[in-house]
Amino acid sequence: MALHKGRGFACINYPIGMNLGGDPSQALVHSTPDGKFMVSLSAIDLGQGMKSVTRQIAAETLGVPVADVYVDTADSDTGPHDMGSFASRGTHRVGNAVIRAAAEARAAMMEAAADELEVNPADLDTDGEGNIHVKGAPGRSITVADTAIAAQFKQGKTLSGRGIFLIPTSDVDADTGEMTPVSCFAHAAVVVDLEVDDETGEVTVSQVNSAYEVGRALNPKMVEQQLIGGAWMGISHALYETTEPYYPDRSHGPDDYNSYLMPGAGDVVPHNIAVLERPAEDAPFGGKGPGEMCANPLLPAVANAIYNAVGVRCDMLPITPEKVLRGIQANGGAQPKGTF
Repeated sequence: MALHKGRGFACINYPIGMNLGGDPSQALVHSTPDGKFMVSLSAIDLGQGMKSVTRQIAAETLGVPVADVYVDTADSDTGPHDMGSFASRGTHRVGNAVIRAAAEARAAMMEAAADELEVNPADLDTDGEGNIHVKGAPGRSITVADTAIAAQFKQGKTLSGRGIFLIPTSDVDADTGEMTPVSCFAHAAVVVDLEVDDETGEVTVSQVNSAYEVGRALNPKMVEQQLIGGAWMGISHALYETTEPYYPDRSHGPDDYNSYLMPGAGDVVPHNIAVLERPAEDAPFGGKGPGEMCANPLLPAVANAIYNAVGVRCDMLPITPEKVLRGIQANGGAQPKGTF
């Protein structure tokens, strides 16, 4: 019996969203009577941080504290239209819609504040702390809360905005049909280190190193958490998760997470991440969002590492110990491919 170390590499360029019907997202932003702001979306937070990032985007655009912004992800009956939380499109598509809605609401807010301060709206600015002041004269100011009160109870105005984002229609080559299906791509490169037991076929991941280009990390800690979690979703697909051998017949499938094999918290290994920021021109504050790109490159990286360790090339997922062991036996023993 021997443990064989292997290292596998994979890289990916991942399309953000899609282009069907312009891939639209809509957002509504309105102020409450006390100067807080509500962002209404139909885009759903699946745990990827949709509410957090759209809250930040709205606050930055409005020029108010993040604590004064709330996000309501309702449903498709009561919220503005959205194509859905898929295709790694949330930050890019929804974020752009939120910017447009928040910009319209900010313009209404500045007009209301200008009426109270008796100045031109163009002469006003926000400080990000809940105040609106005259440029060059910070002593002449009004709070966002007092502006909202004046607008709704004195001026008879609503501080609200609507936003929609559509991907421009792509040109199509008349001869080949070639077109551009998306507006931007994100990129990643991953290196996986693991060990393979040539007696049992068991694979143990020991370390992950990765570099992700995400446009701009609008919330760096949340990006890091998503990259780590997504990587383990990829490793789980590569080595554990399956409904075989009965799929698609579900009569003998797993009933719960006690019988569905997947890694737990104790299986997580060191993951060293480099986040590269190359802001995208058409993205909200340059951010693309990592999305599915977190998980996808891990599958080929794990397969390549196993091949590097014992010379077994697996092309069916998951790569179970049985498959690895059968491959080793078919090769007449482990055949390490040397240093990476």
